[in-house]
Amino acid sequence: MGSAVLPPIRSTFRALTTSFVPEASSLDERGWAEAEAIVERFLATRPPAIQRQLRLLIRLLDLLPALRYGRPFRALDAARRARFLEALQNAPLLLLRRGAWGVRTLAFMAYYARPAAAAAIGYRADARGWEARR
Repeated sequence: MGSAVLPPIRSTFRALTTSFVPEASSLDERGWAEAEAIVERFLATRPPAIQRQLRLLIRLLDLLPALRYGRPFRALDAARRARFLEALQNAPLLLLRRGAWGVRTLAFMAYYARPAAAAAIGYRADARGWEARR
């Protein structure tokens, strides 16, 4: 496994995650470590070029709001974060829209793939299918 992807962008990734999944704001350091480990395991299966592109995208998502609000994404309040993310939905660059959607997917994976989140929402999927429920 190569080097970890998230450490240089951790604060922005966490800000994005809590914007996409507000419940993530209740995570303690142990919960964040678990969530980030899930994402790191997933990203470890991707080529280094994709990992670099993701870091670049998250840095870009952090810096773009400075053009409008004078501060990076991670320093914005929840309302401004939401406005920025809503504006991305209609961004003229398809690549930017798709990238933001991909980061959203990673945020969902980070939060909901944790066993504690699965239990909290009653998710009981099993590789054995319905046989596991009998």
